[in-house]
Amino acid sequence: MASTKQISKAKVWWRAFRYHFVPPSIFPAVLGGLVSWATGAGFIPFYFVLVLVAVIINHIGLNMTDDYFDYKHSVDKLKPGEKNPYTGGSATLSSGLLSPKNMFKAFTLCYLFTIGVGIYLTLVRGLPILAFGLIGVFCAIFYTAPPISFGHHGLGELAMLVNFGPVIGLGDFYVQAHTLTLQAFLATLPLGIMLFSMIVINEIPDIEEDRAAGKLTLVARYGKKAGAKLYVASWVCTYAVIIGSVAFRILPIYTLFALLSLPLVYRSIRILRQNYDDPWRMAPANLNMIKAHSVTAFGLIAGYAVQGLLNKANLTQLLLILVLLAIAYAPVAWMLLNAKKKLDS
Repeated sequence: MASTKQISKAKVWWRAFRYHFVPPSIFPAVLGGLVSWATGAGFIPFYFVLVLVAVIINHIGLNMTDDYFDYKHSVDKLKPGEKNPYTGGSATLSSGLLSPKNMFKAFTLCYLFTIGVGIYLTLVRGLPILAFGLIGVFCAIFYTAPPISFGHHGLGELAMLVNFGPVIGLGDFYVQAHTLTLQAFLATLPLGIMLFSMIVINEIPDIEEDRAAGKLTLVARYGKKAGAKLYVASWVCTYAVIIGSVAFRILPIYTLFALLSLPLVYRSIRILRQNYDDPWRMAPANLNMIKAHSVTAFGLIAGYAVQGLLNKANLTQLLLILVLLAIAYAPVAWMLLNAKKKLDS
């Protein structure tokens, strides 16, 4: 393992951020604002920027909180050998690259920033924002933090589904539109279900470590085969929500662009079924999950962009949304472009 002398502090902290897992926050925040823009419910660029930055910082805080408490519970110390690069923590604590004290300070600052933004938006947009913000921060902290530790009791997957779909998406929609709609809920729900899928497939390679540390995730409770079935079922639900909502004319037909992820999902499921007992061979399934999540989300976003243009919504505001999305997603895109080299090396 490389030492701190061989890796710059910036790279160490970037590894600790695990930014490639942040898009599940970026997408619902973007989509919530975009739905409001496309439907003419309202769009305030400054508030959109605040929400997007806050959810990114909050998710980085969640990633470090997860690392910190997994380290405290010895989850990241139990299993030597070849590791699936798309699951587990950053290993910055177990390798000595960062101290637990410094990571604790870092994620505390993340939550303080998020809370500050939440308080400001509550003052200018109303009390419902406080509820959305409290749910978001609460789920981020107590996914692994005691005494609740959702992720240790088979509840973390459901909590993340709710938080990283409807909570973030509806929260941003409310900031813009000052109301809530069924359309905004159904547009962002698939993003939450997909995060459930991502968590489940990521738990499969970590099952022995989690069980040994008493982290009873759904996969640790019911086994790898059950995890694989849950993974398939959650993708079926994702597509069912999108197709059903379009069929009932709740979502615009252009959101069917999201179905372009089907080949990636099929590939991910096929690899998972063949290799769920081998973490390294299973890694391409995790990678295809990340890609499928992104393609589905971009499909929904593209659908609402088209719908908004047809509704003659403000083009400059759309360009702002897309530029901010591109900036936020660029590091993940770079990781995905270089992912095959990482697996082949």
